[in-house]
Amino acid sequence: MKALTYHGAGTHRWEDVPTPTVRDPQDAVIRVDAVTICGTDLHILKGDVPEVEPGRVLGHEAIGTITEIGPGVRGFVRGDRVLISCISSCGRCRNCRAGAYGQCSGGGGWVLGHLIDGTQAEYVRVPFADTSLHKLPEVVGDEEALMLADILPTSYEVGVRNGHVRPGDTVVVVGAGPIGLAAITTARLFSPSRIVAVDPSPARRDAAKRFGADVVLDLPEADPDALASLTRDGQAAHVAIEAVGVPESFELCTRLVRAGGHVANVGVHGKPATLHLEDLWIRNLTITTGLVDTISTPLLLDLLAEGRLGTEGMITHRFDLDEMLTAYDTFARAGETGALKVALFRR
Repeated sequence: MKALTYHGAGTHRWEDVPTPTVRDPQDAVIRVDAVTICGTDLHILKGDVPEVEPGRVLGHEAIGTITEIGPGVRGFVRGDRVLISCISSCGRCRNCRAGAYGQCSGGGGWVLGHLIDGTQAEYVRVPFADTSLHKLPEVVGDEEALMLADILPTSYEVGVRNGHVRPGDTVVVVGAGPIGLAAITTARLFSPSRIVAVDPSPARRDAAKRFGADVVLDLPEADPDALASLTRDGQAAHVAIEAVGVPESFELCTRLVRAGGHVANVGVHGKPATLHLEDLWIRNLTITTGLVDTISTPLLLDLLAEGRLGTEGMITHRFDLDEMLTAYDTFARAGETGALKVALFRR
């Protein structure tokens, strides 16, 4: 089969690799029908994730059809159309039993496209199928479901939920790429009084407005006084969601929240960020980080099926599966191409 493989920083290929088979009783092999590329994949290509070995098939989010199942799989059968979660869960370890699937110590967590071969291929082996796949309702299409493999649960859990967004809050989202737009979308579920999006790109600021941001700011406009002028009590934001993954955006978030506020870091960082405790210690700030657990995926899937959660407009570019290298180039040059999310489909 064909797959997108990593061969060290800056090098990736669309090449022939062995088709996966069932190795363990809980495995499922899935024909990939739709797949996308994540910003984390770009971090891998830059060399920011050293655990990824040369030859690894990348990708951790897809929609597909089960073609083979291990004898230990009970909840799925061949032919089932499924959402492949970016997080695999053994379902048995202490962390999984507490709902912290991203920290699975039984062989799961973020393994696809990281520690084992991933989804940017014609077929993929998924471990722990019963606890790592989601059967899709007929009313949910491949394209809209694809956004639930990673960016929507990630933004919701690590940004909105961990940031404790509440009704009436002012929420600032720094970065209006796919993760930032998903944070705006899911923050709206909690009726904040105002959502402010910060991004240097005019096209992404426009996208933030379409996805529900009340105010958009360019980077030079984003300061505590600007945020305070937008709130009834004249203070800065209650919650700042970092959705980029560079030191400057994290440090900006710490300046845009009020005393007692919350900074929820979602972005994947490849370089150290300075934590200015000499300024922050007295402001009672809470800072959270996290890898998504995907425990919210069933909830978000229900909201999507009921028409209460929209994903329209997140995918801006579509390709055939064998156009993977073109899709990567388009996504990597988002500033020039206007790409938000790209999607690839089996012919």
